[in-house]
Amino acid sequence: MRCWAVDAAAREPLPGCRGLRRAAVPWFPVPWSLLPAWTGCAGRRVEAAGSKQKNGQREWQLARGTPSPSVVSGVSNHRHQRKGNGVRSSRLWGKLLGCEGTVIEDVDWCEEDSGDGSGPALRLIVRVRPHKRLAHRCGICGGKRPRYDNGQGRRRWRALDLGTVRAYLEAEAPRVSCPAHGVITAAVPWARHGAAHTRFFDDQVAWLAAACSKTTITALMRISWRTVGTIIARVASEAEAATDRFAGLRRIGIDEISYKRGHKYLVIVVDHDTGMLIWAAPGRETKTLHAFFDQLGGERCKLLTHLSADGADWIAGPAAARAPQAVLCADPFHVVSWATGALDEVRREVWRTARQAGATNVVRHRSRTIRLSSGDAKSLARARYALWKNPENLTGRQEAKLAWIEKTHPYLYRAYLLKEGLRTVFKLKGDEGKHALTRWLSWAARCRIPEFTELAKKIRQHLPSIHATLDHGLSNGLIESVNTKIRVITRMAFGFHNPAALIGLAMLALGGLRPALPGR
Repeated sequence: MRCWAVDAAAREPLPGCRGLRRAAVPWFPVPWSLLPAWTGCAGRRVEAAGSKQKNGQREWQLARGTPSPSVVSGVSNHRHQRKGNGVRSSRLWGKLLGCEGTVIEDVDWCEEDSGDGSGPALRLIVRVRPHKRLAHRCGICGGKRPRYDNGQGRRRWRALDLGTVRAYLEAEAPRVSCPAHGVITAAVPWARHGAAHTRFFDDQVAWLAAACSKTTITALMRISWRTVGTIIARVASEAEAATDRFAGLRRIGIDEISYKRGHKYLVIVVDHDTGMLIWAAPGRETKTLHAFFDQLGGERCKLLTHLSADGADWIAGPAAARAPQAVLCADPFHVVSWATGALDEVRREVWRTARQAGATNVVRHRSRTIRLSSGDAKSLARARYALWKNPENLTGRQEAKLAWIEKTHPYLYRAYLLKEGLRTVFKLKGDEGKHALTRWLSWAARCRIPEFTELAKKIRQHLPSIHATLDHGLSNGLIESVNTKIRVITRMAFGFHNPAALIGLAMLALGGLRPALPGR
């Protein structure tokens, strides 16, 4: 077995070792106490500093800079070679690199171009092969299959860095013939199928992606943005395949969220009982929701008991067709937002009337002429938040503004009271809330405010789902919280090129699929 035993000071091969070549040995930040274990020279010790070899041998000094590439070989795998702490070097390398079920053949050091213009950098190349029982398996189904050919020869997988040095696993990548998947690259135990990184590397990137921004990950792991997105999608898809997300599903909430400009939406489905995101897909239409019910299956669709949504027709239609037994609950927040929108339309109408009746100040700004409101119109323009906010959250100035509206614009104040009356309905809940809703509908029908008259008609169309909400107390508050977290994820990542990466990251962070850190 070829090996290197190196003097601590002169970096000379020790006399008596067979098969040695006169080549420089690079320095590696590993305690010298481990050197006998991974060089194979179990019975030899490093000489004291400053020793020199006889017979005119060359001296290699560290002061000469980075030495030329060389080989550190002779990985210890035998019991009689272990000395000192009794740890096999192959087992140590396996733990360091996260390659279980793998045979460590050799460990090399070389200098390669870093690719970023900084010049050559030191690389650790570990030659490995799968254990015999794990070799020649299909990369998709994992079944033992006959070897087809050598594929494209030897290839490398990026492993976690060892300190500041990049590490790679190198092995053959043969192809096997699978009756189900055809000719395909054989699986390896240290990496996922089709990946250029080890499992430990993928898991660490996926964990970091759920906790920090992609910019931080690219700097820390020395990979590109697109590579981060690919790893996220790969880890998430594997975790989803290994987890039954729809097991025990009874109460769900459905909503949409915009993830990109240009009307790009995601449909998300959340489990009310666990609070986790269970499904997401791009789109905001009927066929998108039908895809969810198709994936859920007919038998599990029959087990759904409650479904909360915002009253959109593209949700109510498929839900009634695929899960007719599920109670559809209208989200109280969206129902009250209908009233808030009607109130704002009334405010604008009152503001326009006051602006036409009052005086305006003409201001010249560059090439434009701007007409600024004055008097009541100016005060109404700044009363929007006083009308929108809940009474218990008003500031002193907003309370004064509301009192001024009550005295000067009773038409607008009546619309404000109608909005607050509908909000009170969902505070009461149950039969008391139903009775209050009936009285509110009667009040809105005769209020002589067109916006709220139309709102009363809309609420009557959704009356069964609103009554279900008052009975069961189900809302989309949890779904809106998930939406907010998805927006934070998108913001931290500075956007995504495709929805698959965003969905994968959302499932990792909010769906309970985030992997543990390597070795923990």
